[in-house]
Amino acid sequence: MAELSYRDAVAAAIAQEMERDERVVFLGEDVGGAGGVFKTTVGLLERFGPRRVRDTPISELAILGAAMGAAMTGLRPIAEVMFSDFLACCWDYVANEIPKMRYMTNGQFTMPLVIRTANGAGSRFGAQHSQSVENWAMAIPGIKVVAPSNPADVKGLLAAAIRDPDPVVFFEHKSLYATKGEVPDGEHVEPLGAAKVLRRGSDITIVALAAMVPRALQAAEILATQHRIAATVIDLRSLVPLDAQTLLAETVRTGRLFTVEENPRLCGWGAEISSIITEECFFDLDQPVVRITTPHIPLPAADALEDAVIPSVQRIVDEVVRATDFRPRNSHGL
Repeated sequence: MAELSYRDAVAAAIAQEMERDERVVFLGEDVGGAGGVFKTTVGLLERFGPRRVRDTPISELAILGAAMGAAMTGLRPIAEVMFSDFLACCWDYVANEIPKMRYMTNGQFTMPLVIRTANGAGSRFGAQHSQSVENWAMAIPGIKVVAPSNPADVKGLLAAAIRDPDPVVFFEHKSLYATKGEVPDGEHVEPLGAAKVLRRGSDITIVALAAMVPRALQAAEILATQHRIAATVIDLRSLVPLDAQTLLAETVRTGRLFTVEENPRLCGWGAEISSIITEECFFDLDQPVVRITTPHIPLPAADALEDAVIPSVQRIVDEVVRATDFRPRNSHGL
């Protein structure tokens, strides 16, 4: 095991797959000579050369158009859209072209491409550069949606996304780039569509994604030590495919589900999960599903205001405690 930062795990995954498969190419703004605006691709140009690592003009349409054409002709491109907010600039490709090509050609063309993008708040970049837009992508049939919370999953899930025969939008969280963790040495691949139970408790289930996962884990520790509430914490890891089996099993076991979402509340991914849980195991619930979200507002740039609207550790704790006149399912609350 080696300790890597989240940002270094991105480069490690890309290098692993470029070394393994000469069809893998990489393109985007400042990804080559500059090593990426977030320094996630340092060293790739020097290692693989300008034919496979290409800097592009500042045009999201051009980047995804080139990636789509490359995928149709047998390559396996990785395309970087610098900020996830700017997926709006090339949404026609994301929503209308890339996810539908395999279906519309009856399999004559496949789309083995990955769209990497930096997502989420925490960096004080303001309303146009801080959004969490994974729910946008989740709504489009034909694309897979992945959002890792730690360096090991960055490497393993990105490798799996690059190998996948279908298009994947891979959301890296900006506020996690500097975090570090142990990453397996050598080839490392994690399956897409498999959630991970990080902590198991008998009283409530908390489901989180990306930067909300470490906050949910911290909240679970406080709930256990200060409130005698034992929480299960699930890292979704991917929204499409969605690991509904794990969600249902853990919710039935505890009877209470909380989602922690950085999305704005309206039409966030937690609403879909709440719908699934309510339809499939309504009579196993001890209380309604509770969604802990960002308000439906543009994100402020001021640090105090941004911190106030994104779900915090304390807010998760407070919402859980407030949600019910809590009585553990067992006599010890463990």
